[in-house]
Amino acid sequence: MTEPTTYSTAPVELPMCTDREPAPVAGCVGCGELAEMRARARAVGDMTTVSDCNVFMRRHPEGHE
Repeated sequence: MTEPTTYSTAPVELPMCTDREPAPVAGCVGCGELAEMRARARAVGDMTTVSDCNVFMRRHPEGHE
């Protein structure tokens, strides 16, 4: 059995995410809807939905060829 740590360990340093938000692709209905939803979510301070919209916008395939 190992002994528990009885001293403070160094803090974990996470990298700062500096990725820009994805821009909607012109002519893509899906991108347009996600951008509108993201704007509404940001207006009410719902940053979880803002983040989700960014992920969905980066991952959806329609209209990008």
